[in-house]
Amino acid sequence: MKFLVLLFFLLELLFSIAAAETRFSFLLASSFDPQKHSLDDYFLSEKLDGVRVYWDGSHLNSRGGKQFAAPQWFLESLPSTPLDGELWGGRQTFDEVSGLVRRSKPHEGWRKITLMVFELPQAKGDFSARYQQMQRLHAQHGNQYWQVVEQREAPNTLESLRALLLKLNAEGGEGFMLKSKVAAYRGGRSDDLLKIKLKNDAEAQVIAHNKGKGRLAAVMGSITVQMPSGIQFKIGSGFSDAQRKNPPPVGTVVTYKYNGLTKNGKPRFPVFWRVRN
Repeated sequence: MKFLVLLFFLLELLFSIAAAETRFSFLLASSFDPQKHSLDDYFLSEKLDGVRVYWDGSHLNSRGGKQFAAPQWFLESLPSTPLDGELWGGRQTFDEVSGLVRRSKPHEGWRKITLMVFELPQAKGDFSARYQQMQRLHAQHGNQYWQVVEQREAPNTLESLRALLLKLNAEGGEGFMLKSKVAAYRGGRSDDLLKIKLKNDAEAQVIAHNKGKGRLAAVMGSITVQMPSGIQFKIGSGFSDAQRKNPPPVGTVVTYKYNGLTKNGKPRFPVFWRVRN
């Protein structure tokens, strides 16, 4: 019996190691710094607030390595070529899309979703060449369930970029992405991909709930969170009435928006955005 238990443990360990080795390394974005980055080196595209996904030719995989339970007809609509993109249902639909695609069983709601493709992970050449390959691939095998994210030349000046950002924000968009024209595909965070927003956002872990005052006396008034650096601060705005009655549990990682940092490294005017899935 002890031998069988040991054998089972070893097999489970081998499977977990194999899964870790084969997990796809996603390309991650850094923040745009006008003192460091030149707009001439990048293409510009809208930042889509969707669920990041890797299509390996057979399955849709999350950043955590889990497979999404997409309907078979959705999977059959995708090409056999590996793709990097986001499951998207339109602007300001993240919560709806996230809840839908994380269901354990396929759902007809997937008909509202499009895989927005912005990379060909296994293609050779720089991004300019890969973008042309994506367009050709879609011209041959494209349909309503997967599209290529449009790339365009970035504006020449920061003033023009800010004007575009203000216009996009007024239309309900989240921001822009800058993609290096000459970069090969590589996983991890680098200057190959940059994000630009009117407001910054970051993640922190909930470490405490704080009781409210006045009209909020019976519910949560704020949460205390801790940044990866160890800095702690409170978030008291951005919550719905339902979220104040049932706040994100201690240990949960949440995303918040803020306007820069104080001299002590704390976010200015932090506002709760959402629970990170």
